[in-house]
Amino acid sequence: MIGASAHNDSETAVAKNKFLKEMGCFVPESFDSLGLELKAVFEQFVSKDSSRCCQRCPSHCAHDYSWARELGLIRKPASFMSSICDERGDELMYAECQSGLLWFQRRLPEYAFKYLEICLMVTADHGPAVSGAHNTIVCSRAGKDLVSSLTSGLLTIGERFGGALDLAAKQFTEAFDSQMHPNDFVNTMRKKGQLIMGIGHRVKSLNNPDKRTEILKEYVRGAFPSTPLLDYALQVEKITTSKKPNLILNVDGVIAVTFVDLMRNCGCFTREEAQEFIDIGVLNDCLFWVEVSASLGTFWIRRG
Repeated sequence: MIGASAHNDSETAVAKNKFLKEMGCFVPESFDSLGLELKAVFEQFVSKDSSRCCQRCPSHCAHDYSWARELGLIRKPASFMSSICDERGDELMYAECQSGLLWFQRRLPEYAFKYLEICLMVTADHGPAVSGAHNTIVCSRAGKDLVSSLTSGLLTIGERFGGALDLAAKQFTEAFDSQMHPNDFVNTMRKKGQLIMGIGHRVKSLNNPDKRTEILKEYVRGAFPSTPLLDYALQVEKITTSKKPNLILNVDGVIAVTFVDLMRNCGCFTREEAQEFIDIGVLNDCLFWVEVSASLGTFWIRRG
């Protein structure tokens, strides 16, 4: 051993080595003989107990990734990506929190988000009389849990409740695309014995207009690049209200036609893509979120 400083004989390396030997330690004569001393100690222990002998582990070098993967020794870790999130790292990374990315997998203009927000707000509460709220009330008053009460109301969504959005969008779109005159459209639906979805209200009329439709129409006319389908639907409304004042373009009808105008004219979708979203029922999907929020409120009020 080499000491940094020795103030007396007991602090020298020679004295320290001597003391270690007296205590039973194996001390080599010099640093150069350290390997020989280790070998001698190892052989001494092995001669006393062969079970102490251990084979030398072969050294390993890192394998090439491509080669090891071809042999099946390793596999690539799972990496999931979507239009919403990135799960490749240790932390889940989300894209910008936008409904356009979530629902349509693309970025929509700012006025589109405002439009969707208005639609959700004006339709958030349908009151207790509609089928969805009624079923939720009955189940909650019967002591059922939140999920059971919520699903009982959501399962009523269809052509008579909520489904008017999708059907209204399809009816008005088909008539407009076929260049059918509004008057011909009304007469054709009457001859078929079919209702024009999005037209009519039990309470609201020309003399008692629906404020929700007024809010939507005012915003759309000021924000959207163009509203050809809304203009067409309003022409249909003029014909239907001339027959009966309550056959107005109701809030479902306004949302349906303005949503189509948004999809077709915002510049984010082709005509085919916009039609595909309409065909798969994206309007009813939007209504689903509205009904969830409305039914949640209905449940807590009745249980509270």
